[in-house]
Amino acid sequence: MPFVLADRILKLGYAYREAKVLMSAVELGVFSALAEEPLDLDALMESIRIDRRGARDFFDALVALGLLDRDASGRYACTPETAFYLDRRKESYQGDDLEFNAQQYGRWNLLTRALKSGKPQNAVAVKGNFPVLYTDPVALQSFAKAMSVASRPVGVALAEKFPWSRYRTVVDVGSARGALLVEVTSVYSHLTGGGFDLPPMKPLFESYVREHGLSDRLQFYPGNFFDEPLPGGDVLVLGRVLHDWNLETKKMLLNKAHAALPTGGALIVYERLIDDERRTHAAGLLSSLNMLVMTEGGFDFTAADGIAWMREAGFHDMKVEPLTSDQAMVVGVK
Repeated sequence: MPFVLADRILKLGYAYREAKVLMSAVELGVFSALAEEPLDLDALMESIRIDRRGARDFFDALVALGLLDRDASGRYACTPETAFYLDRRKESYQGDDLEFNAQQYGRWNLLTRALKSGKPQNAVAVKGNFPVLYTDPVALQSFAKAMSVASRPVGVALAEKFPWSRYRTVVDVGSARGALLVEVTSVYSHLTGGGFDLPPMKPLFESYVREHGLSDRLQFYPGNFFDEPLPGGDVLVLGRVLHDWNLETKKMLLNKAHAALPTGGALIVYERLIDDERRTHAAGLLSSLNMLVMTEGGFDFTAADGIAWMREAGFHDMKVEPLTSDQAMVVGVK
C-alpha cells in the first residue's frame, strides 16, 4: 500500500483554529480598524484593545491566512477582500453573519453528545425557540443583521434567475428585516408585497425597508405560522425556513403555502440543498448537523426530498436551480 500523508486529515482536525482566529478578528473589529490606513503593531493593538502577549502572533496569523497584508515596515492592512466584506461601515459587511455564527461555536463543541443522544445542545431549542430569541432586543438585532447578510446574495440571484415579470406580488415567509425583498423589488419596480415574521421583527423590518426607500411597496405581516394562515401573494418564498423544523412541520408549512397562493402562483423554497446522492455538498450536510445541535427536530434535505414534499402538497412543474455557491431553490407552481 503506498504511503499517504495525513496532511488533509490533520488540517481538517485543526480547522477550528483558523475559524476562531477569523471570528475573533471580526468581533474585535480588526478590519474596521484598518479601513482608513495601515497600522503598525502597537497602533493596531491599541486600537482594538488587546494585550501585547498574543498580539503579534494574532496579526501575523491573519497575514498567513491571507486575511491581512503586512508591508516591509511592519504595518498591517486589509486585503481587498477583507476591506470590502469585513469593514463594519460598508453595506457589503459580512461580519454580522460571522458574529452570529460565533455564538453557535461553543455548542458545536457538543456535537458528539448531540450525535449520541439525538438531542439539541441549545437550551431553548423547543417549538418556542424563535419567540424566546425575539424577546431579547440585543439577540434579535444580532439575528436580524445576520439574516440580512445571508439573504442579500440570494435576493440578488433571485432577481436575476426568477421570472418576476410574470407576477405582481411577493411575500417572504420568515423575512427578518426584508433584505431579500429589498434586493428583488429594487430591480422590479412593479412588484409589491411584504414580509411575514413574528411581531417583534416589525420595527426592524420597517426601518430597513424605509432606509432603502421601499416603504410604499413593502409591508410587514406580523404573525406566527403555527397558529395563523400565511399571507397571500402571487409568489411565496420559504428561504432557509423549512430546515429549522421536523418533517411534520415542513409539510404543514408547504400545505399552508399552497393554500395561500392563487392558481398559477409560485412557491420558492431555497436552502443549502444536499446533493441527491449525498456525497458532495458538504455545506448542506454540515448545515443539517447544525440543525441537530441547535433545534429540536430540524434537518436539511435534498432537492429530491423537497420536490416530493411539494408534490404531495399539490404543487407541480417543479424545477431546481442554483442561486449562490452553497444555496439552491426548488420552485413549484400551484
